[in-house]
Formats: sequence, structure tokens, C-alpha cells
Amino acid sequence: MKNKIAGISTTILIAFAILLVSVLRCSNPKFAYSTTSYAYSPIVLSETTTDNRSISIDYALAYQGKILPDNPLWYLKVLRDKAWLAITFNDAKKADLNLLFADKRLNASLELFKNNKPDLGTSTLSKSGKYMEKAGEQAKDNKDLLNKLALSSLKHRQVIEDEILPLTPEDLRAEVIKIENYSKLTYINTKERLLKFGLIPPENPFKSE
Repeated sequence: MKNKIAGISTTILIAFAILLVSVLRCSNPKFAYSTTSYAYSPIVLSETTTDNRSISIDYALAYQGKILPDNPLWYLKVLRDKAWLAITFNDAKKADLNLLFADKRLNASLELFKNNKPDLGTSTLSKSGKYMEKAGEQAKDNKDLLNKLALSSLKHRQVIEDEILPLTPEDLRAEVIKIENYSKLTYINTKERLLKFGLIPPENPFKSE
């Protein structure tokens, strides 16, 4: 019994230590947001494009980490993210953070689908979409962030259509397709705002539109 209590106590201490370190690291503005302008990355199409699967979006998604939503320690990562947002007051920085969380949860969702956990994967994918939606609201007129959001939204759509939907059970397909609307609407909104500034937004290569 004593060993069991000691083991639980040790786990809790380690978990809170991870949370504390994460929050302290995140409190550094350079870690949350870079003032460097983002390059306007191209959309790469193959010479024989016949469907969406030959589309490649030149955008690197953030690594999701080893702790996924099916891990008991996941809630600590959620608390860390909320704490990170709570100590970030600049809208542009908040937008960049929300986009970071959207990208990470997209990758986490894909891993859950690969691990045959589609229900949890769908829930995580929905949270990814909501983070992206929030990022779009906070980006406002930041041209670099709007361009980054447009590229990210296209990448999210590519991953959903090419990698997640093929792994989705029939009873969850409608829900996943509905969640994909977050990325579609984000692209439409950011495109309109970039055009307002006289900027050329990343091209939407999906043939369905």
C-alpha cells in the first residue's frame, strides 16, 4: 500500500514539474511568437494532377509530442496550453498560439486514427478546428499571420482528406467532413482579408471549389 501511494505521489510530482517547466518556457514571448515575416510558401502540384491526393501544401505542421489524448497525462498538456494562453495578452501572439495548438491537435488526431481510436481522434480533430477558428478571429489584420493561417488551413484540409478520412469508419465520416469546414471557412476568410490588402493569397488547389 505504501509503495502504491509513493508511486502515485511521484507521478503527480513529475506531472506538476512538467507543467511548471512548460509554463515557464512558454512565458518567454520569443517562444510563443516570432516577429520574423513568414515567407509566402507555394502550393506544389504534380504535373499530372488528377485529384486532391496529388496536392502537396508547403507548410510544416508542429510536432504533436509523445503524450496523446489517450494518455492519462494529457490533461496536464491541456492545462499547460490554457495557462500559456492566459499569460499571453497580445492578440497576434494569441493567434499564433491557437494556430500552434490547432496544428498539434491535427497531428494528434491523425495518430489516434492510425491507432484505431477514431472516436477520440474525431473529438481531437474538432478541437483542432476550434483552435484554428479562434486563431482566425485573433489574427485580425496581421498580414503575415493571415498568410500563415491560409497555408495552415489548406494543409489541414489535405491531411483530413488524404490521411484521416481513409481511416474513418463510415459512422464518423459525416462528422469528420463537417469538422473539415473549419479549415475551409478559415481559408475563405483569410483569403478575403489578404485580397483587401492587395496581397495574393496562397492558391486553393482543391478541385472541388
